[in-house]
Amino acid sequence: MNPTTPTPHTIDESAPAVVRLATTVHAPLARLWDLHTDIAAWPTWNPDITRAEPAGPLAVGAVFHWHTHGLDITSTVLELVPGHRIVWGGPAHGIDGIHVWTFQEAADGTVTVRTEESWSGAPVDADPDALTQALRQSLEGWLAALKTTAEHR
Repeated sequence: MNPTTPTPHTIDESAPAVVRLATTVHAPLARLWDLHTDIAAWPTWNPDITRAEPAGPLAVGAVFHWHTHGLDITSTVLELVPGHRIVWGGPAHGIDGIHVWTFQEAADGTVTVRTEESWSGAPVDADPDALTQALRQSLEGWLAALKTTAEHR
């Protein structure tokens, strides 16, 4: 790797809760990317998110505040490769989360969307199975909403 190329951010592989999921979406990559990175619009298509407020333009270091599943979350963009990859993370209610999203276009025009997220911290240590299941359900819902919205716009 070139020394000036930043190291990609990844999830915490040693975290007690790690979930990886993927889906294939029959929609243009640009539509998917725009939908997914328009943070302020998340509540319009993801029913699990009731509020999402970016504090500025989407860029590495940008902060956004959002509300999902009864939790107020502040996330920071850690990595941004437009049209391909976005990583954000931060603490929320004792849980340290890192969330990686990648988008890969196939020759047939479909896009594989991959998401992986890790949670660590005292609440996760106390009940890793329940929190892994909660994380899985949240990500399954997010992927399903993203797919449905992108394919029907």
